Amino acid sequence: MTPKDTRQTILDTARAMVQAKGYNALSFRELAKDVGVKSASIHYYFPTKGDLGAAVAQRYTQDAVGYFEKLAARGDDVETTFRAYADVFRAALRDDNRMCLYGIMAAEYGDLPAQVRVEVDRFSAANAEWLARLLARRHPDLDETALRDRALATFAAIEGAQLVARGRGDIAVFDQMLAAYKAAGLTP
Repeated sequence: MTPKDTRQTILDTARAMVQAKGYNALSFRELAKDVGVKSASIHYYFPTKGDLGAAVAQRYTQDAVGYFEKLAARGDDVETTFRAYADVFRAALRDDNRMCLYGIMAAEYGDLPAQVRVEVDRFSAANAEWLARLLARRHPDLDETALRDRALATFAAIEGAQLVARGRGDIAVFDQMLAAYKAAGLTP
């Protein structure tokens, strides 16, 4: 494995671990075992757990923003675009009942190192900004502040639906909550 491949494998494995068990449960020793390297190798790429957590969250945000832009570029209607957005959160539940990385890290926010908090905040901001642009297509009469508020509420609703569905171990709960949000006019 090349150094680049090793780094990517570490990031991928760390992401899966955090999504399944949370940041506080992330262990260099367990990570090294899962990747098939020595713990010192993890420290070579990421000197501290905070460095690793920040890199995982940064890449997660970059991947999400890239996906959001692809969704926007497709030119689908607001409802179709929103469904594709929400499907990302649903997919995490299908993948061994995992959480969105943001959701699980936000729950541990007080325990996160500063550099990880910065990256977690970027994910939230990126979602709210993208949702505000999407919602502006449906609500052109709303001012920027109202759109941002609605976008943040929509993001919180999706994260909340995922959390409740995960807690119940039932992906159908996620679908039921999204249907209820739509009926209430909270989501497209």
